[in-house]
Amino acid sequence: MIGLDTNVLVRYLAQDDQTQSALATKLIETLDRDNQGFISVVVLVELHWVLRRAYKLTRSDAVTLLRRLLTAEELVISESEAVHRALARSDGKIDFPDALIVELASAAGCHHTFTFDSAAAELAGMRPVPG
Repeated sequence: MIGLDTNVLVRYLAQDDQTQSALATKLIETLDRDNQGFISVVVLVELHWVLRRAYKLTRSDAVTLLRRLLTAEELVISESEAVHRALARSDGKIDFPDALIVELASAAGCHHTFTFDSAAAELAGMRPVPG
């Protein structure tokens, strides 16, 4: 298994840099069930951010792309169960990173996740920091 950084995935998906995209494609295409690529939750969150901000993908399109990565047999996704649950919750107004924060905390046994972000508290199931 090999680890994959966000920039490798971005170059592979976007195909927007001739040299780096070619190298990323060559690397990704060597992956299979016996030689998988590992994607951490940090890479997933960074990838989501890059797709939404730099490439202007809609929330729905970014979530769809992440789902495809999650189901690829050539890839191993860190915390895949929490990622699945977070993606399932990210179809509406809930942002994937906020949903993932809640799901990872829940998987760790947390009863609540506190935030100063009022939208995350309302939409993602976090709670406002008591004051």
